[in-house]
Amino acid sequence: MKLLHPQGWKPALGYANGILASGQTVYVGGQIGWTADQEFVTDDFVGQCLQAMQNIEAVLKEAGATPQNVVRLTWYVTDKQEYINSQKELGAAYRSVFGKHFPAMTMVQVADLIEDRAKVEIEATAVI
Repeated sequence: MKLLHPQGWKPALGYANGILASGQTVYVGGQIGWTADQEFVTDDFVGQCLQAMQNIEAVLKEAGATPQNVVRLTWYVTDKQEYINSQKELGAAYRSVFGKHFPAMTMVQVADLIEDRAKVEIEATAVI
């Protein structure tokens, strides 16, 4: 993988502007903050984000991949202010799953998610 950062651009903090990769592609459907039994154990935003990232990790493992193979994440949150206000705790949760690997990312606030208790849904694309 090669990080893509155009010359003269300010540093991308916590994400990459782009990644060049080749290999088999793994597409992970949107994961929310519930367990393998489809049960929510918390309504805490960071707790749900951590669970969603752990769910991504579990799906990747099925393909023989790890979070370090992820080239793109798309985050859908129901409250961008909750996202902004949780940066420190969210960063720690992120690093506990992804380490210091920062793929290309997009975060979008949405009006609602299919599961009423869900506060976040995260899609991932990985290349192995």
